[in-house]
Amino acid sequence: MSKFIYLARDNSGKKVSGSIEGTSEEEVVGRIQGMQLLLLEIYPEGTVQGAGVAAQINLKVSGLGNKHFGIKSSDMVLFCRQLATLLGAGVTILKSLETISKQVSSRKLYSVIGNLRKSMEGGASFHESLAKEPTVFSDLWVNLVESGEASGNLAIILDRLALYLERNAEFTRKLISSLIYPCVLLGASFLAMLFLTIKIVPTFAEVFKGFNMTLPGPTLALIAVSNFIKKTILLFLVGGILAYFSFLNYIKTKDGRRNFERFIFKLPVFGEFFRALTIERFSSEMATLIESGVPILYSLEITEQSVGSVVIGEIIHQIKDDVRSGKPLSQPLERSGFFEPMVVQMVHIGEEIGELSQMFKRINVFYQTYVETFLGRFLTLFEPMILIFMGLVIGTMVIGMFLPIFKISQVGSGGG
Repeated sequence: MSKFIYLARDNSGKKVSGSIEGTSEEEVVGRIQGMQLLLLEIYPEGTVQGAGVAAQINLKVSGLGNKHFGIKSSDMVLFCRQLATLLGAGVTILKSLETISKQVSSRKLYSVIGNLRKSMEGGASFHESLAKEPTVFSDLWVNLVESGEASGNLAIILDRLALYLERNAEFTRKLISSLIYPCVLLGASFLAMLFLTIKIVPTFAEVFKGFNMTLPGPTLALIAVSNFIKKTILLFLVGGILAYFSFLNYIKTKDGRRNFERFIFKLPVFGEFFRALTIERFSSEMATLIESGVPILYSLEITEQSVGSVVIGEIIHQIKDDVRSGKPLSQPLERSGFFEPMVVQMVHIGEEIGELSQMFKRINVFYQTYVETFLGRFLTLFEPMILIFMGLVIGTMVIGMFLPIFKISQVGSGGG
């Protein structure tokens, strides 16, 4: 038996919290829902998240929790999960939105939910109301909700969407967490070398001037580099900022984005990593859409717009045309040359046995594992490489600065 910390709301909207024991999280969630509570957060006792919930319970219950202006991925996950739970309990959409709006942490999402309610009160369907907020709800949201409304299984569809959002958010968190350390290490290394170059080296150079001696070659080269950087640092800084914003404007265009993606896909080693990231997103969306009952053609159309890649979007567009003409999905996937034979074979098997959504799920798990493994190996190699690089650069600078001092000490001892 494990103990779980939870935070929930009762039918009156009041926040309640506590701990409960169970054999699994699913069992505990079912028991909490059976108590007519709307579950907000649940974590195993003893975990960092569970400790965080326990520490924040008093603050949240007292209504003093912080509000933020933007909409985080966690806000969307919680919104979708709560909506699925309420609809599954037989609460109407309008009443569900009203209930959720009382506890939402994002001020912007609070406003958006208000707009959804007004739109639906004006006669629009739920998916039509979502479509009026394109900056918040993607095509995936709109089309899945439309499918759920048409089939009468909106609660089930929203539950699947919540699972997709949770998996995607967790995967994104892992990627960001993995990249924070190398970025901090690289930034600290750059700042350390910059400080030595523009502050320490000039100080030593001024000291050496007073000795009226011929400086060794490495020291002269180091001082020359230091003077060059001091004179041009502002120019490089301004130029770098202009180049950065010019690059951002370039990749905002369709041609620029296409050229940039083709470039990164052709990079040695890292090209396969970025390709895997793209296929992971594609397979995740396709699995969710097909499992929710969306036809393959419609799923491809939605994924084409929401996959976030111009290159694969154009590939999906061609695949969609081939499927429309009657070809099985695996054939245009193979002909595109973008997908590995393993992906093509699994899709082919999924089509034959009628388990295409399950095959896309397995493809998604494989590529998530591949990306996480790649990052783990990269970080294992990156840390010693950057430390060795820093040691060589800083060691060279130190030697360059101390060579004149050694020379002076030799002259002094010889004169004695």
